[in-house]
Amino acid sequence: MSRRIDKSWVVLESLETDDGLRCVDLFRRPDGSFGYEEFRRDPEDRGVWTPTSFASGLRYPSLEMARGAAALAVRWLSASA
Repeated sequence: MSRRIDKSWVVLESLETDDGLRCVDLFRRPDGSFGYEEFRRDPEDRGVWTPTSFASGLRYPSLEMARGAAALAVRWLSASA
């Protein structure tokens, strides 16, 4: 799990590119808010997921709103929808 996803947060969905090199995690926090974070995985980093944005600090009242915000912010995610 990434450094930007707190261990108390529950990842509800992990959406990956077809090549498996990028993903967006959608999660729920203990306070009931939702969020997302985008990651990349590079061979030179031994496949470790690296956060690529600071979106995990944003809060949404529903999973659907977090998913919609991610689709607007993450270019490859909106292109694959």
